[in-house]
Amino acid sequence: MGTTTFSGPVISTNGVVADVIGAIKLPPYTVASAPSAATAGAGTLVYVSNGAAGAAILAFSDGTNWLRSDTRATITAA
Repeated sequence: MGTTTFSGPVISTNGVVADVIGAIKLPPYTVASAPSAATAGAGTLVYVSNGAAGAAILAFSDGTNWLRSDTRATITAA
């Protein structure tokens, strides 16, 4: 199996599921610099350094908003 370096989301269009071994590094965003949740698409995961009322959080797109992974509330800086 080969390895590669890329940027952007990983999208499966044929139902293929891959096992990931090791760490996954997501690019950091702030609430202000996060890309459009609609453009990113539902199911996209991001790291938001201040998205949990100023604290770091993983967030996912529902196709409209970035939602906190712990509460499903929209990310906020404060």
